[in-house]
Amino acid sequence: MRVSDDVRIVEVAHSGLTPPQLAQIDAIFLEASGRSFASAAEEAAFRERWLGRYLEGGTDIALVALDAAGAVAGYLVGALQDPAPQERFADLDYFRGPFRELCRRYPVHLHVNLAPASRNRGLGARLIAAFTARATAAGAAGVHVVTARSARNVGFYRRCGFAEVGSAQWRGRDLVFLAKSLPGGQKN
Repeated sequence: MRVSDDVRIVEVAHSGLTPPQLAQIDAIFLEASGRSFASAAEEAAFRERWLGRYLEGGTDIALVALDAAGAVAGYLVGALQDPAPQERFADLDYFRGPFRELCRRYPVHLHVNLAPASRNRGLGARLIAAFTARATAAGAAGVHVVTARSARNVGFYRRCGFAEVGSAQWRGRDLVFLAKSLPGGQKN
């Protein structure tokens, strides 16, 4: 089943999200992570690393898929600038290490998650298409995601036109750098 036309994708700033929408985004994020946390502080740090920092504005983009009732069906957060030189991404040292040159070639990066009932219906691909259109309009050369080689999302990104262009070991995990060139982008 495809996503119905009553799901709309909107770009929002953190300040534009209602408390119920933020709670729904958090619930989707935590469910998709598949993790449990030893403390509320550990959960908060994990959320900030993979979601929170992207909701603060600047060149970051947050897209939210809302169903007809206004409930969050999924979201995509991403940054339009190369993460390697940015201090706010210093905790993800693979950007400055093994993936530094790849980040220059494909500077835009993203994270996408969907509510379980919205998966396998084309919504994730719609979110990526909307995001890459914005990145293309901004003149970006390419977009990337970094994920575990064994993660279930690797096949999804490949279906969305991403290809593996690098890999590295990071904190005991085998990571892949999946990238996609954007039309008319400025090459670094």
